[in-house]
Formats: sequence, structure tokens, C-alpha cells
Amino acid sequence: MTVNRRFRDRTRIGPVEVATYYDGRGRDMHTAACTAPRCGFSADYHSRAAAELAARTHRCKA
Repeated sequence: MTVNRRFRDRTRIGPVEVATYYDGRGRDMHTAACTAPRCGFSADYHSRAAAELAARTHRCKA
């Protein structure tokens, strides 16, 4: 079963999108996901700064 996440406060840094959402326990979580074809990079973080740092330093291998 898939998780229904409602993303808010979305920004784009290069090909990576950074967004904020609430996890299943009501905590703020932040995600960074690359939108390039066949890249597959995505990660969840507890702080917005960590997600933005990951977005800035991500290099696509695709």
C-alpha cells in the first residue's frame, strides 16, 4: 500500500526538488528527490537544511 503524502513548501534546486511533508506521526519531514530521467535519487531528512544541502551537492549518474 502506498503512502499518501501532501507536499508543501516545494522548491527546485537544479534537477532536485525539495519539499516538506508530515510523516505518519505528525512530524515535519523534508525530502529531496531528483527529477532527471533514470536517476532514482530521493532521500528523507529531519531538517530542511540537510535536504537542501543534499540537493545542492547531488550529481546525477544518469
